[in-house]
Amino acid sequence: MQSPQARCYDAGYAPAMTTAATNSSQNARDTRAHGPLDREGFRRAGHALIDWIVEYRETIGDRSVAHLPVPGAIRAMMPDRAPERGEPIAQILGDLDRVLMPGIVHWQHPGWFAYFPANSSYESILGELASAGLGVQGMLWSTSPACTELETHVLDWLVHALALPERFLSTGRGGGVLQDTASSAVLVALVAARERATSFASDARGLATVARNIVVYTSDQAHSSVEKAARIAGIGKEFVRLIPVDAGGAMRVDLLEAEIARDHAQGYIPAFVSTTVGTTGVNAMDPVADIGRICRTHGLWLHVDAAMSGTAAFCEEFRFVNDGAEFADSWCFNPHKWMPVNFDCDVLWIADRAELVRALSVLPEYLRNAATDSGKVIDYRDWQIPLGRRFRALKLWFVLRSFGVGGLRELVRGHVEMAQDLAARVRAHARLELLTDPLLNLVAIAHCDGDAATQRLIDRVNQDGRFLVSHCRFHGRLVLRVSIGAQATQRSHVAALTELLLREADAA
Repeated sequence: MQSPQARCYDAGYAPAMTTAATNSSQNARDTRAHGPLDREGFRRAGHALIDWIVEYRETIGDRSVAHLPVPGAIRAMMPDRAPERGEPIAQILGDLDRVLMPGIVHWQHPGWFAYFPANSSYESILGELASAGLGVQGMLWSTSPACTELETHVLDWLVHALALPERFLSTGRGGGVLQDTASSAVLVALVAARERATSFASDARGLATVARNIVVYTSDQAHSSVEKAARIAGIGKEFVRLIPVDAGGAMRVDLLEAEIARDHAQGYIPAFVSTTVGTTGVNAMDPVADIGRICRTHGLWLHVDAAMSGTAAFCEEFRFVNDGAEFADSWCFNPHKWMPVNFDCDVLWIADRAELVRALSVLPEYLRNAATDSGKVIDYRDWQIPLGRRFRALKLWFVLRSFGVGGLRELVRGHVEMAQDLAARVRAHARLELLTDPLLNLVAIAHCDGDAATQRLIDRVNQDGRFLVSHCRFHGRLVLRVSIGAQATQRSHVAALTELLLREADAA
């Protein structure tokens, strides 16, 4: 299929210019070959690229979800060195199809049921484009007040829309900040917890000595980012306690409390508990409220990772995902998963922003300014690992305004209903079983004949080309995961997947 931009450039357009500018501009082109785009060239190339994106997304269902080339095949289509002279933009845009498309896995495909949703909407694409066009660097309020204030305001909107505790609002002691991913969110929360647990004394006493006494707790089903954060924060893998889970995949509260008591007795500093609302494997929910009470009793920082499932709180009937939020020191979720906001976009709320700022703030002379000194503004550089930050809030603002909270509720409810329909068919099938009762949009399935049969079922589904599923292990068993959340997915796609699953289960 010829791409829209290839057709457009094949038609042979040249940037439109005023008569007065034609001669001097043409002379510059003659001596420079193909150089950077001028404004008219950008406008036309931009239109062509938008057309290409629209055609790709509207026909994506006609493609196989994932057809992987042999390793190195994409690089083999490119020259060994960057070009010495500029190339025509038509050639560059044409290589989106020729070079890149053979190696694209189609995460926006309606048959995408692997890993987790990674949605992108036209609205979020426009917000990202506006951010790139503005090119602001929002490290300080003073470097772009709109970048900071829009982010603060939109994240307050989300507190209300998701019915989270008002302690996360920026109008009180708390507030929200956009991180790139939940991995960064857990890292900054852990650093703040480490500093609070040691009375912000790590600089004076030596980070290595202090950090090696800190203990982190999470479940054995939690995301790997918790262990990575502990390594980066100087705590180390050996001081991360992976608490076993119950039959449904939720952290065992009794075992957590026993581990905390044991570490206290050995002279360590229990400091941080990371709970999960929707584990990566089977979407299990930790008992956050019960864990939160333990954290308050022992003075531990409670972090909640609600990466995908936090979006469900748009719907009142699914607000069990917020249970225990009143105990949380930090809470995060990813709009770039189930919401139609393109990667990357993670929301991290803090109950007491002063603790985060105290842990992360470094203010050299070259960043000093009157607004910061006044104490009346938020400088988000103090809420994250890097200094620099881009205008992520624009795409979130575009989506919230265009879809409305009601539209987002409809999206969530539709996906949950599809998952429940699939689960009902699996329950009724003699050779398949559910590993957990699906609470939301993820269905965990195993073949009754064991792991080998489950693997054959995974392989047959993925070889079909219309769908992609992924796997995990849960209590030692291989699991076929069906994660329903792509914006393009309709009931017909889930119905077709269901029929394929049931038919191949009999053959497996």
